[in-house]
Amino acid sequence: MSLQPRAMRDAFLEQVWEAMADDRGIFFVTADFGSPVLDKIRADFPDRFVNVGIAEQNLINISAGLALEGYTVFAYAIAPFITMRCYEQARVSLALLSEVRPMNVNLVGVGAGYSYALSGPTHQCYEDITLMRALPNFRLLSPADHVTAQHLFHHCVGNRGPKYLRFDAQALPVIYERKAPDMEAGFHVHKKGNRMCLVATGYMLHTALDVAERLAEKGEEVGVIDLFNLTDYAVERLASALMPYIGVVTLEEGFRGRGGLDSMLFEFIARRNLQSRVLNLGVEPAYRFELGSRAELHEKVGIGTQSVLNRVRSFSESLPD
Repeated sequence: MSLQPRAMRDAFLEQVWEAMADDRGIFFVTADFGSPVLDKIRADFPDRFVNVGIAEQNLINISAGLALEGYTVFAYAIAPFITMRCYEQARVSLALLSEVRPMNVNLVGVGAGYSYALSGPTHQCYEDITLMRALPNFRLLSPADHVTAQHLFHHCVGNRGPKYLRFDAQALPVIYERKAPDMEAGFHVHKKGNRMCLVATGYMLHTALDVAERLAEKGEEVGVIDLFNLTDYAVERLASALMPYIGVVTLEEGFRGRGGLDSMLFEFIARRNLQSRVLNLGVEPAYRFELGSRAELHEKVGIGTQSVLNRVRSFSESLPD
C-alpha cells in the first residue's frame, strides 16, 4: 500500500509527542503557532509546553535557557519568523553560546520557500538557507517529504547543538516509499546519470525528479541527488557521487546567487577539486507580489518545471562530449 502524503510538521510532531511520554527531558515551545498534533502535546504535557505568543525573540531565549538546564528543546514557528525576526537571538543565544555550553535546541520552521503560496512575500521564505547556514554550529536540515521529516526527529535528539529544520507547509508527494534516506550520509542518490547531475533540496527535489524523467523520455539520463542535510553531509561520499559528472545543476527554492545551496556546492566542488561545471537554478533575487498557485509562481521566478527543463537542456548542450 502506498504511503499517503502528509504534512511534514504533523509527521515530525507526532514523533515528538510519542517521545515526550517516555522522555521527560524533552520540552516544546511555540510562538503562537498550532497544529492538530500540537494540541495533543499541550494537553498531555502541559508542564513541558510553553506558548510564548507572537514573540519569536523570546522563543529563542527561552529555548536557550531551557537547553542550558539540560532539556532537549523543540521551538516551533513559521519559517520566516523563526529565522529572520529573531536572527540576532539565534546568533547570540544559540550559535555563539553553543560554542562554550552544551545545548540541544531544534528550530522547526514551517513554510519554506513558496509553500505559503497565497500569503505573499511576507510569509514566503527564500532567504533561510543563506541566513542559517551562515551561523557556525548550526545544522541545516531540509527534507523533501514527510518520511524524511519524521526520521529527522531521532537525528535531532541524538545530536547536540542548534539546528534549523525547514519544513514545507504543504503535504508533498511521498518520495521515500520503502525506507527513509540515510540520516548520517545527509544525502540520497535517487538516480545515476551519464554526464550531468541535478542536486536539489527540499521541495525542489520533486522538480528535479520530474525534469529527470522528462529528459529520460528523450534519451538523456541525468543523476538526481537529494541533499537534505546542508551542513553535515558525508563529504567523501558526496564527492564520490559527484565525481563522474562534467555538469552539476543545483536547484533550490531560495534566492539564486545569494549564498544558499549554490554557494555551498560551488565551494564544495572547488575544495574537492572536482572538474564539474555548475549551473545554479534558484529564485530570481527580487520580491514579487503576484498571487497564484505554487507552480505558477515557480515559473514566474525561474524554478518551475518547464523553466528548469529548458535551462538544463541548454546547459547539457554546452557541455563537452
